[in-house]
Amino acid sequence: MIEIKIAENLRQLMKDCNVNQVQLAKEIGVAQSAVSAWLHNLKEPSITSLWLLADYFNCNVDELIGRHNI
Repeated sequence: MIEIKIAENLRQLMKDCNVNQVQLAKEIGVAQSAVSAWLHNLKEPSITSLWLLADYFNCNVDELIGRHNI
């Protein structure tokens, strides 16, 4: 079974880059409530949002979703 770890990985990336929900939302062009929902496992990012997150954090989508270590 595949375990998707978006919330955990996103939280770690945000900590490593010293960025908060408001800043991240503004940088990638989404609502802060979307970032909050991702961090609390209430929703998963769309594929477009995953691409934006990966570009912002200079990683790939596989790393972001937990297929490979960041």
